[in-house]
Amino acid sequence: MIQAIQWGLDPLSFVLLEKIILSLMLGVLVGLEREHWRADKKIFAGVRTFSITCITGTIATFLVEYVGIWILVVTTLLVVFASASLIYMINILKGKSGLTTAIALFCTYLLGVIVALELYLVAIVTALILTFLLIEKRPLHLFAEHLSEGDISSALKFLAVAFVLYPIMPEEPIYGLIRLKSSILIVVLVSFISFVSYLSLKKMGAKGGIPYSGFFGGFISSEATIAALSGISRKRPILKDSIHIGAMLAVVSMIISNIIIALIADPTGNTASLMIPPFIIMGTIALAVVIMKWKKTLNLEESIDIGSPFALGPAFKFGAVFTILLIIANYANEYGGAGGAYATALGGIVSSSAVTASVAALAFTGNLSTHTAAETAILAGLVSTLSKPFYIKISGSPELFKTTVFSFIAIVIAGIFALIFWSLYMRSYLS
Repeated sequence: MIQAIQWGLDPLSFVLLEKIILSLMLGVLVGLEREHWRADKKIFAGVRTFSITCITGTIATFLVEYVGIWILVVTTLLVVFASASLIYMINILKGKSGLTTAIALFCTYLLGVIVALELYLVAIVTALILTFLLIEKRPLHLFAEHLSEGDISSALKFLAVAFVLYPIMPEEPIYGLIRLKSSILIVVLVSFISFVSYLSLKKMGAKGGIPYSGFFGGFISSEATIAALSGISRKRPILKDSIHIGAMLAVVSMIISNIIIALIADPTGNTASLMIPPFIIMGTIALAVVIMKWKKTLNLEESIDIGSPFALGPAFKFGAVFTILLIIANYANEYGGAGGAYATALGGIVSSSAVTASVAALAFTGNLSTHTAAETAILAGLVSTLSKPFYIKISGSPELFKTTVFSFIAIVIAGIFALIFWSLYMRSYLS
């Protein structure tokens, strides 16, 4: 308020002036995008219109306390009329289709109302999101074109289940172990990571080739990706080197995914940080194979088809595996010590990410030591990597199996030695 006194303003006027300036800035931000987008067309609502609309929302809301709610009702109706007029001019008089500018204008008015209520951070973040959505019109349309009705339906069903169940779940852990609310959140976040990779894969399709499909498919399910790539080798044996590269990149993405999942389940980052060194060695071996094989790859347009990870089936499967492994790991650690917890790493045959999520969650709650959790997660990654040649043996051609098996074995051996030395180093460091 010192500045208010220096400028000769009473505190109330100074607060109102601050709100008007912020509203002006937000209106200019949105208005600039609209005017830039219509640089070569007739402008129905530009910088001035959006700025004035935002300021109007702020002033009207501010005056409610002094002149009554009717001022806010009148201005809201005025903005609604202006937005409806824009829709009429664009869609009827000009014969075009579009509601974006009209809706953006009304949203900008609401930004002014939010500013008046002193929810400044909400107003700024909302304005940034609104501007981003307006700027990214073409990329978002292209992105949506690659989604099928099944993809959208699966996503909506998953989100409906997740966000209906999540709020009603109890905060208290069941039997002092299973936090249903945290479990649902982990499933949602892990599925979201997979879904982003799935959409990236759908968007690029065959343009990225087999290596691209292998890398992004590994974030969804490295096991399913390896099986899908192996199936291609039966039809197109000439692509074995390209599929070999895709399989190695699937291992790399599995490693990255497991580290991210550990960060989600254990937000302290302790489990993830202890997982990184051995995983770096494994990833380096996989990338070395990629570099050596890259010259032999054929840049043919082949892609893989993996079901949407937002379908309820995969989501519930991950949740069920995660919960079961969580219970097993806890009791194995309680009754069998660290050795019992390590045994849960065998779950990597089914899903190394579920093993990682379960042990990291136990480490976060203190039911399992961080070192044991990290070592178990690494072992799960090794088990998952070692199981991949069997998927190739079942689904792929004999030539592909002979080409890839030694690469997987090399990754596993390097990972085992890295885990042993890293564990010895950490124990000596702590002692």
